[in-house]
Amino acid sequence: MENEALALAQEIDFSMWALFARATFTVKLVMIMLIVASFWAWSIIVQKLIQYRKARSEAQAFDERFWSGEPLDGLFDQIGATPDGQSEKIFASGMMEWRRSHRDDGGLIAGATARIDRSMDVAINKEAEDLQKGLTVLATVGSSAPFIGLFGTVIGIMNAFIEIAEQQNTNLAVVAPGIAEALLATGLGLLAAIPAVIFYNKLSADSDRIVASYEAFSDEFATILSRQLDS
Repeated sequence: MENEALALAQEIDFSMWALFARATFTVKLVMIMLIVASFWAWSIIVQKLIQYRKARSEAQAFDERFWSGEPLDGLFDQIGATPDGQSEKIFASGMMEWRRSHRDDGGLIAGATARIDRSMDVAINKEAEDLQKGLTVLATVGSSAPFIGLFGTVIGIMNAFIEIAEQQNTNLAVVAPGIAEALLATGLGLLAAIPAVIFYNKLSADSDRIVASYEAFSDEFATILSRQLDS
């Protein structure tokens, strides 16, 4: 009897597709949700890695131009009022406010330094928001996917026990498929959650470093403009 049960169990297809095909509608829905969440998380991860790499390269290139000794007005005229780079946007916002703060007679309107700082802060906040867009999705997937997978596992095990009760049989050929289908949901939940959590932590730290570099540049630029105001 035991040998017959083992032989029947060996004949069962335990491939991923077969486990999915045999699962109930609820468990299939859970699996599909987890697969979609995993692809969504990976698309954000790849997008953010490319975006952050581009932002670091752009910031490095602009820093070299900024500290090359070229006059600030000339540099601003070259990049224009609506540049594409993040560092350039922060610089342009400060320069535009700097030029607006000059009266027709060449004098400066009072409170120019505070307005320039606020203008650059607004630009930094916009860039920070763009850098962090999508990270909440990774956090949500990382925290919820294991529980969604566990829900699918619970439903799958319940269905397995119901099938055992209906067939009045507890041999391996009856028990194994249902348990395997149920555990697949947990596996998919972990498959979605683990990369999401790892890359959420990494990308959050990368974003904070990039924003910190923008803030450092803003402070240095404000100091340069302050010296010109004092002179």
